[in-house]
Amino acid sequence: MRTDLHMPQPSPEISSIFALEKDWIDYNGHLNMAYYNVLFDRASDEVSVALGMGPSYAATRRLTTYTAEIHICYIRELHLGDRVRGTLQLIDHDEKRLHVFQELRHVDGWLAATSEVLTLHVDMSGPKVAPFPADILGNIEAMRARHAALPWPPRAGRAIGIHRKSGDIT
Repeated sequence: MRTDLHMPQPSPEISSIFALEKDWIDYNGHLNMAYYNVLFDRASDEVSVALGMGPSYAATRRLTTYTAEIHICYIRELHLGDRVRGTLQLIDHDEKRLHVFQELRHVDGWLAATSEVLTLHVDMSGPKVAPFPADILGNIEAMRARHAALPWPPRAGRAIGIHRKSGDIT
């Protein structure tokens, strides 16, 4: 007899719903590329709070995270009136870094953009990269364990470049 029928399926962290702001729409009539970063950042801020690394962490412990590298793929345009949710999957970590993959999805379910991010844990007194404290590392390890059953995101690990067919003139 199977006993895991009611076990919750693993899923990435899911943000609250965000509405696009009028000032974020560019002269092309869609969300300006910079504001995709704002939406991804707001979604990751919610996860940071859940991990114990929100604004009070920076204020009281003088520790925070900095983005070291980010790769965004724009999949489908967003327009004024659209509402989205962000997801975050922790795909790797060590004692000082987080490697996450995020998706920005319209509330109707379609994919608007993805973001792959390498984040550094920083001691603000330096500032300098520093190990996560034991309590925070425990929270990170628990999240990684929850996300371990998730498949590797198909868009993760992509590189930017112009892919040429053999015979193309450069």
